[in-house]
Amino acid sequence: MAYIVNFTERAERDFASLYEEIDAGNSAAALKWYKGLKRAILSLEELPYRCPMTRAKDQIRHLLYGKKPHIYRVLYRVLETRQQVEVLHIRHGARRKFTARDLG
Repeated sequence: MAYIVNFTERAERDFASLYEEIDAGNSAAALKWYKGLKRAILSLEELPYRCPMTRAKDQIRHLLYGKKPHIYRVLYRVLETRQQVEVLHIRHGARRKFTARDLG
């Protein structure tokens, strides 16, 4: 059964900011990469448990996308009772470790 992938407001802002940061509106390569990230996130609808859990509480998992040094980390949780994947945050993988405050 497929899960519904939903972005929190925070994740939507992160995704929009990323579009601007990589200048996807003016670069075919950046736009291709950006669309690939979106496909990777949406693919969680079929196999949401394929990515490892983080060390944080609340059953948060993370999807890594890209190649070093440009790896992005998509933080999400699976809400089994709703058959939903909730995308919480999208960030560059080299940033400091995230905290619960980062998800708000």
